[in-house]
Order: sequence, then structure tokens, then C-alpha cells
Amino acid sequence: MSATLVTHDLNAIASAFALQGRIISIEPFGSGHINDTYAVRTAEAGTPDYVLQRINHQIFPDVEGMMDNIQRVTRHIRQKLTDKKIKDADSRVITVIPTKDGKSFFRDEEGNFWRMLVLIANSKSFDQVQNTKQAFEGGKAFGEFQQQLADLPGGPLTEILPNFHNVLWRFDNFEKALKENPAGRAEETAEEIEFLKERIGEMRKIQDLLDDGAIPVRVTHNDTKFNNVLLDSKDQAMCVVDLDTVMSGCVHFDFGDSIRTTANTGAEDDPNLENISMSLELFEAYAKGFLSQTVSTLTDTEIRHLAFSAKLLTYIMGLRFLTDYIDGDNYYKISHPKHNLQRARAQFQLLKSMEQQFAQMEEIITDTVNSLKEKN
Repeated sequence: MSATLVTHDLNAIASAFALQGRIISIEPFGSGHINDTYAVRTAEAGTPDYVLQRINHQIFPDVEGMMDNIQRVTRHIRQKLTDKKIKDADSRVITVIPTKDGKSFFRDEEGNFWRMLVLIANSKSFDQVQNTKQAFEGGKAFGEFQQQLADLPGGPLTEILPNFHNVLWRFDNFEKALKENPAGRAEETAEEIEFLKERIGEMRKIQDLLDDGAIPVRVTHNDTKFNNVLLDSKDQAMCVVDLDTVMSGCVHFDFGDSIRTTANTGAEDDPNLENISMSLELFEAYAKGFLSQTVSTLTDTEIRHLAFSAKLLTYIMGLRFLTDYIDGDNYYKISHPKHNLQRARAQFQLLKSMEQQFAQMEEIITDTVNSLKEKN
């Protein structure tokens, strides 16, 4: 899927929202795979800058449901921050800017959906973690996010992407793509296909527990890449962003996907597989941050499977990248013809590293939990 940047009248679209200040520039912003994102800069001192996004409604067809989820979640978090008398609440939760007619999104004449958020000032994000402090802060931020939403009122959130982290459903889609082989790519990926098939029996463990009610359903972020945490100049976590996939899930979806990105010594699509391994040091730092916020509410069964969830989510992402490659690159944006295959191979290399260190990962979780419980 190729990007569609600078093909719209961005000034006219931005002007549909209830902004403060005069717009002086709109430029591409960020590194997301799905939506097209722009930074909207304003002229006047004291007025915020903004983030304008074209929502990919091919991926997220229920835009209204998604925006309703985001507003419910952000209003609840903001109330929590207000109750705690947090002074910088506007930098601790995203702010949705309504259109001039009060809607949470704008639909242009071509049928594209757009939203506007306040750009959180003096913040930064990283595609790769640089040190253990950042890893700890990322874990703390996502752990706090889950804690803040543990008592979200109003019933279940809209299921924006059904079966999003259901590995059995993902594997079924993979097998369908293999059978149809529309791009003629199955033959060149025989090694990767076998890698996936060898592991699917183990990888169904979390979904089976969820289906059996052995682990609780929680409100989860479901896309906990490290670059979805904003940090301040001192590397303190400020805010969790990119809430498109917030819906019901289990703690393992969030923890596992975080480790997949936070503890990877290489890039998600690193062409040099020798760069890729899972850093136990970063794993431990993230786990300590996450559990510092969640240990009192997680069940023993949830805790027992935290380390495994890192393997599961890495497997799922490799599975998704390879499925998209075999299917002809219809989901993720790519920068070259073999980009999705490169991404899949990088994920499989990371999974191999996790498998080699799994006993140590489990030991870190156990030791961290015991230490935190002793302090409490």
C-alpha cells in the first residue's frame, strides 16, 4: 500500500475544525504504517499546534465507533488526572478537536475521514528504545494506561477490529492467502511458512485461555509499540497516543507487543538480521515499569503468561507481515517490493532470540513480582 501524502486540500480540511490560531504550515509527520499524518503549525504564541490525520477507513471502516472509543477513553483518563489534581493534564492525555459543527471527525467530498488532535508540545517519541530508563518509562506508561481504564463505565467499547490479536483467526487468513497465492509469492517463502506452521500449536495458548474465561477481558491499547509513548526532555513518560485500536482484549496483547518493539536491538524491518535480538536488559526494565502499575490487579494466571506473550505478539506480527506479502501487499504501506517479507523475517529472528532466552524472561517476571509484593 503506497502513501497518498499531499493529494488533498489540507488547508481547507484543517479549517473544518475548531482550531485556535492561524495556520502557517501543514507538513507530513510521524512514521505510522496505516494513517496519513500531518503536523499543523499555528502562528500565534500561546496557541497549540495540531496533528491532522486522514483515517484509513479501508482498515478502520467504523470511524464513528473508533472515535467514540477514543473520546470515552480520553475523557475517563482526563477525569482521573483531574481527580488527582495533575497540573499538566493536557500533556498526559490526547485531546480530540471537534469540527466546527461539533463532530469528532470530518468527511471530505472524496469520502475521506479526517480527525484533529492537539500536538503535545515538548514531547518526543522513538521507533527504537535507546536505554533502560526509556524502557522503564514505556512500561510504566502502558501499565498506568491500563490501570486508568480498569473502571471505564458504559459497557464494552466498540470492537473496531474483530479478532485483531486472535492468532487462530490470523493463521486462518494466512492459510487462505497461501491457498490463493494471488501474487505468486508462496514458493519463495517456504522457509518462513514452515517456521509459522511449526509454532502455531504453542501460540494458541493465550487465545484458548481467553476463550475459556481463564484470564479476564480488559480494556487494552492493542498497539503498544514504543513510539506510541511520548516522552519529555528528561525521558519521563508523558502520554500514550494512537488509540485507534483501543477496545476489549487481554493484558498479554499490550505487554507482548511492547516487548516486541521495546526490547528489540534492531529495527522492526531491519534488513540485517544480525542486528536483531531481544535485550534481556530492556525486557527487565520494561517489565519493572509495567508491573509497578499493574501487579496489584493482575491475576496469577495473567502474570504466569506475561513472558510468553512477547513470543506470541512477535509471532502474530511476523504472521501478519508474511500474510500481507503473500497476498500482494494490500494492508501495510511499503517502501519497496519485498518490504513485508523483510519485516516478517525480522520478526522471526526476534522470536528465535526470545525462544533462546525464555527461561530468563520468566525468571525476571517472577523476581519482579515478588519484589514488588514484598514492598507492598
